[in-house]
Amino acid sequence: MWHLAEIFNDLTVVAIPTRTNFRGVSVREAALFRGPAGWSEFSPFVEYNVAESEPWLVAALEGAYKPWPELMRNTIGINATLPKVEINRVYEILRRFPGAKTVKIKVDDFESDNYLVEAALDFNPDFKIRLDVNGGWDLETALLNLYNYYLRFGKVFEYIEQPCLEIADLVKLKKEIPIKIAIDESIRKGLNSDFTSAKDFADVAIIKWAPCGGISRANKLIAKIGLPAVISSALDTGIGISHGLALAASQKELNFECGLATTSLFVSDVVSPEIEITAGTIAVKRTEPDEDLINKYSAAPDRKIWWQKRIEQIWDTGFGERWQHE
Repeated sequence: MWHLAEIFNDLTVVAIPTRTNFRGVSVREAALFRGPAGWSEFSPFVEYNVAESEPWLVAALEGAYKPWPELMRNTIGINATLPKVEINRVYEILRRFPGAKTVKIKVDDFESDNYLVEAALDFNPDFKIRLDVNGGWDLETALLNLYNYYLRFGKVFEYIEQPCLEIADLVKLKKEIPIKIAIDESIRKGLNSDFTSAKDFADVAIIKWAPCGGISRANKLIAKIGLPAVISSALDTGIGISHGLALAASQKELNFECGLATTSLFVSDVVSPEIEITAGTIAVKRTEPDEDLINKYSAAPDRKIWWQKRIEQIWDTGFGERWQHE
């Protein structure tokens, strides 16, 4: 018997194919388990090391063992997400986000990806557009690409997400461009940063339930950063998404649609009833795995062992003792 089985009750590992390659992922693996408060999820991307994965385990245990905080709303507005796909697949992807008024588009540069923006606007001319670069540009490249995007499409852009990784580049970029800047990797890779100068290099904070360490830590982080927050996902299953929805619902102010509809990018989810998008919104509620879907998408035995060992690696750094004495 796995020695942490009593803490990670009914631990099961799923492997869900995605409809398209998304940030290099074509099969999403996740470890699901339950606690006194309900089901939770541990699913840092497989390339993340122990230090990067630890906040995800904090979030997972909080989700299983602690009740949600007071919720200010029972539905959350969502954005559509458009990965880098061939133009003939744009309609197929976007129709899976019925009623969404905003779309986030993964881009590398203007030359390669302006067709995605054009195709999204052909699908819905009233879309607000978010571009996500994942920190892929230096300052000069960012200025060139954003100049071209703005010249071609005008004021359709709600913000540009993490155009550069270097804070110094973001500071300069913010002074030069007429588009708001959102930070994601700057937060995930710097959870213990000061952030007192965040307003100098960003306008929006992208906050994700698992990478930020759960609802309690995420809300403290939002207060610390002091920027309007967009609650987003890390390609979670419907279990993790439910906790992201609760995080969004706990906000006193929520001025942006949230990136919490990404299960639409899977060939299937593993929860029942499935998470449904209604007129661009998702209802906030706890979810549970469906036994038939769990069986269908169950990961191979060696992958379950791999995830168990991954949890053990974090646990044995002293994490387990700290958590049990909180």
